[in-house]
Amino acid sequence: MNKREFLKKSATLSSIALLPTASWAFSKDKRLRTAHIGVGNMGAADLEAISSHAKVDVIALCDVDANNLAAAHKLHPKAKIYSDYRKMLQEMNKKIDAVVVSTPDHTHAPASMMAMELDKPVYCQKPLTHHVTEARAMKKMAKDKNLVTQMGIQVHSFYDYKLATLLIQSGIVGKVHTVRAWSPKNWGYDGPIPEGKDPIPENLNWDLWLGTSAERPYKKGVYHPGNWRKLVDYGCGTLGDMGVHIFDTPYNALALDVPRTITTNCRKPNGFGYPEQNMVTYEFPGTEYTADTLKWVWYDGEGADKQREDLMLPGGETLHDQGAMFIGEKGRLYLPHFELLPKLIVDGEYKEIDVDKFGLGEPVRDYASEGKKHYHQFVDSCLGKDETSAPFSYASRLTETILLGVIAGRFPNKTLHWDAKTAKFAEEEANQYLDAEYRKF
Repeated sequence: MNKREFLKKSATLSSIALLPTASWAFSKDKRLRTAHIGVGNMGAADLEAISSHAKVDVIALCDVDANNLAAAHKLHPKAKIYSDYRKMLQEMNKKIDAVVVSTPDHTHAPASMMAMELDKPVYCQKPLTHHVTEARAMKKMAKDKNLVTQMGIQVHSFYDYKLATLLIQSGIVGKVHTVRAWSPKNWGYDGPIPEGKDPIPENLNWDLWLGTSAERPYKKGVYHPGNWRKLVDYGCGTLGDMGVHIFDTPYNALALDVPRTITTNCRKPNGFGYPEQNMVTYEFPGTEYTADTLKWVWYDGEGADKQREDLMLPGGETLHDQGAMFIGEKGRLYLPHFELLPKLIVDGEYKEIDVDKFGLGEPVRDYASEGKKHYHQFVDSCLGKDETSAPFSYASRLTETILLGVIAGRFPNKTLHWDAKTAKFAEEEANQYLDAEYRKF
């Protein structure tokens, strides 16, 4: 089945269920039985955070790497283990209540959509999907089935980011006309395309790791376990990694939708790896918190032009290596990433901020506790005790925005015009990258 057939079938199935799958959740004694797809690296962190909730029972674990699976199984010996998420979901359908997807980006949508087809709430790592069509399909299915969903952007629930959102929406810098955001991370690859193949490690099921992506020979140290973010077929570059985190607060605070235009300044595409340095400029339609048009500039790799006047800090202070700057009619709000308070800058000087009126209490600087809030919010929402703050209805729009910047990198220095209603670019040559065929595996 190709991707379009898969998404069409999924959308059809999604219209059947009208009641929330968590409707059983209001029983006081109910527990949440979870299945985890991807349990290495970030997946291990997701597993630890979800399972730390007192009402969670880990029922099933899945990973294509036997070493990752063994480590997770040691922590949860009662869980049933799998290497193929399709088999796990089919066999464990009646025994699980929610699914956590922590795979490389290209498997987010296939695994999440299958789980949602089975009426399971889903917690999916960021970015939500690898392609724009997938983001829209996941949003539709979650809505049609009234499912509890959450995207894995943990800092969304951190003190400093909630405070920054409240500050911006209170009008502390007036209408915002520009946002600049940056990260020095380099999830790009400007080198040659690897040739030949290496023996597949005994612990790795390479066919399942590739999943729906195009078949490719295994090369040691290139794809698994850590470099897939750099590569076009599997990840979304630095923009799809750190960009999601750093974009999130301004995107949420300014109540943005998807952009009208996107321009990326980077090297020419090579079809294999993302550029090691990018500058992406978005133009958004205005909202109640912005000027008539909002300009948003993202820098990665070597980072932002720190000599820009609107990025310079009082007293010659050094700009944090990652962060965002809101630039408004009455001043600037500087939000370093992460676990640092936002700072108000007016006329080149820092100004005191009265945070007490927002009722957030004292600043929290404990990642161990802060990091679990976003996960526990998902669990509590499945149990009918809370609502998620980054459901797929929100996450899909943020992800779409990110992915449009990634696509623009295939057309360096060319402005692409996006029509949100038709989900198409005016530049026809760019529309081929909104989707891709699913490989049968």
